[in-house]
Amino acid sequence: MAYDTQLVDRIREYLVQFQKLEVEEKKMFRGLAFIINGKMCISVSGENLMCRFDPALTQDIAERTGFLPMIMKGKEYKGYCYVKPTGFKNKKRL
Repeated sequence: MAYDTQLVDRIREYLVQFQKLEVEEKKMFRGLAFIINGKMCISVSGENLMCRFDPALTQDIAERTGFLPMIMKGKEYKGYCYVKPTGFKNKKRL
C-alpha cells in the first residue's frame, strides 16, 4: 500500500491545530484515509488526494487550483473531489 507519506504528514500537521476534531487514520482505498468525527473526509492514495466537502460549496471549491470532480461509473459524486498535486504543493494551498 504505497501513498505519499510526506503529504500524509502535512495533513496530520494541519489537522492537529483543530483540537476539537476527533481524527482517526485508517488504511483503505489503497492508501490512508482520515476519518474526522466519524466520517471519511480525506484520503491519500499514491500521490492522489481525495477530499470531502459541503456540497453547497462546490462552485467555490471547483475554482481552486488542482480541483477535479470525483466521477465514478459516469456519475459525479457531490461533495467529493480529487485534488491534483498543484492544488496542495505549498502550505497555503493545502
